[in-house]
Amino acid sequence: MSLENDPRRTRLLNDPLAIRAMAHPVRLDLQALLGREGPMTAADAARRLGISQALASHHLRQLAKYDFVEPAPGKDNRERPWRLVSTSQSWRDAGATPEGAAAAEVLEQLLAERALDSLSQWQQQRPTEDAVWRDNSGIGQSGFYLTRDELAELVTQIDALLQRWVDERPIDDKSTRPPGSRHVQFTQIVTISPEEE
Repeated sequence: MSLENDPRRTRLLNDPLAIRAMAHPVRLDLQALLGREGPMTAADAARRLGISQALASHHLRQLAKYDFVEPAPGKDNRERPWRLVSTSQSWRDAGATPEGAAAAEVLEQLLAERALDSLSQWQQQRPTEDAVWRDNSGIGQSGFYLTRDELAELVTQIDALLQRWVDERPIDDKSTRPPGSRHVQFTQIVTISPEEE
């Protein structure tokens, strides 16, 4: 199931098994690596991640089973690189079933932990960075009252704004990266307070 001809290369995840398959630290690392570096073999990925080739191969096969990665053309018949199928995923509709909701919770918890780790690493290097990188990164927080329809509208507008960059610069296509660009991770966390009585 290649989404190569889809300029958005976005995948809607609603299968709890696929969501659970993605919710693994090594698999998330492999997807991130393929996104940054483009197609690569299990051996190359293993070296980059500091894991065994057998472990990398196993997790790449699991990702392929659920259509997150696929074989890519190699330089010769011996080389077997892998590439991403989709560069963005959404599991917004996963909550329609208890199994989907549970799988999404596991994935979101793992992604939140990884985002916090990334923030911590950024905070350590931020003092040495250019002012524009420093001033436009980190955490911002705003609180306000919205109706559920207004919240849906706001999230849709934010998604549309981000989608421009996803479409114009697919994460695994190095040719779309302008000089001086850097990988930016944008994690959106939206929480809702309990209803007031």
